[in-house]
Amino acid sequence: MENREINGWDFEFVKQSQFYDQFYQCRGEVVYDDDHDETPEPSLWRAALELKKELLSEGFGSEVCHSEKGWVEVSVKKQ
Repeated sequence: MENREINGWDFEFVKQSQFYDQFYQCRGEVVYDDDHDETPEPSLWRAALELKKELLSEGFGSEVCHSEKGWVEVSVKKQ
């Protein structure tokens, strides 16, 4: 797998080893919700969901999550 660009966002493919997690990651600005919790930029989140849809159409399982500092990850799992 290679890095991908989705809706102007560059997702880096990360493969830690053949036995561990494989995922795409991308970092945007830190945004805060009404409760002052960190959330991803809305356009980055939409791009991550689009990447998930692409991966599913290619036969991979996928989950989208976000972590602190604006990072979004899209997991890649063989089905």
